[in-house]
Amino acid sequence: MSSPTESVRIEALADADYLAFADAAAHTIAIEQTPPWDAYDAVVEGRTPWRRVGAFAGDASEPFALIALTEYAGRGFDYLWAKHGPTWMGVHDEATEQALRDALVAYVKVEAPHIVFLRMHARYPAPDLHELLQTITYDRTVVIDLTLDDDAYLASLSKKSRARMRRALRIEGTTARWEKDLTREAFDELYAIYEETAGRDEFGIYPPEVYWGMLEALGSNARMYVARRADEGPNGEPAGRAVAWVLSTIYGAGAVYYYAAGNAEARDIDAAAVLVWAMRTSLREAGAAKLDLMGVESERAPSLASVGDFKRKWGPESDIDGAWDVLVKPTKYRLLKAALKAKRTLRG
Repeated sequence: MSSPTESVRIEALADADYLAFADAAAHTIAIEQTPPWDAYDAVVEGRTPWRRVGAFAGDASEPFALIALTEYAGRGFDYLWAKHGPTWMGVHDEATEQALRDALVAYVKVEAPHIVFLRMHARYPAPDLHELLQTITYDRTVVIDLTLDDDAYLASLSKKSRARMRRALRIEGTTARWEKDLTREAFDELYAIYEETAGRDEFGIYPPEVYWGMLEALGSNARMYVARRADEGPNGEPAGRAVAWVLSTIYGAGAVYYYAAGNAEARDIDAAAVLVWAMRTSLREAGAAKLDLMGVESERAPSLASVGDFKRKWGPESDIDGAWDVLVKPTKYRLLKAALKAKRTLRG
């Protein structure tokens, strides 16, 4: 964009045109900003793929940013979320971000007047950016460089993490691989591990169909990696039992460590480390160059401290654009915020 003061126009794009423009993006486009993600959003209650748009400066024929928006139905309000978007087509600055948001809000007021707010990512703080209404975001993450060979990857780790990885790989009887033929019935065993993990670490999870729906809807863009034990367990558990898993996504050169779980036995044998090792090779062979471990703690996300301790063992930290709420209907948004605060106070 040559100047943020130029008029910005928002245009709806057909999938083919959107993807053609995305091929020229300066960095890998997030899977949530691509057509394959629509199939997943379409099967989750309360979500509907809305529109893919481009932001154009002046009379330019190529967009300076791309945004895919999904409509979320809340209790008495609707909003649009550009998850891990916009995708910038080059270097951008604070004024460019502001110009895009202003144009997008004006566009949504006309095209979807029932929408209360937009949720999108931004790098620079601004008065029109508000902390998320009901969930948390993260603006730091850990990324594993998949282009490194085994020796180079181990050398990139701290001495303590390198020793931990080697120790985990020496434990006999633990295997980890992509289970491409996983059945719905077999998935129940994995979901039970997730329930144990959520109970132990005190976080909420969705019903099993949400995760199974993600695997089915994304098809080749989703992979379930499972760590299993080859021996019989101390309490007579069968050989071949699952102890840990990671549900990852892959799109182009980017892969994401989306959901993960491990039971008590997995912790004893550090099955998570074995999974990370197996995923590196598998995802690299599939064409991915990086594996995003999806968020560590920062000032905006202090609750991620426990998972951050685990993730920083396997790769370097980096800053990313966090999500913010952008108001389309300020009065209604403020009423919603007040109502949610009152509700939390009553629960407390």
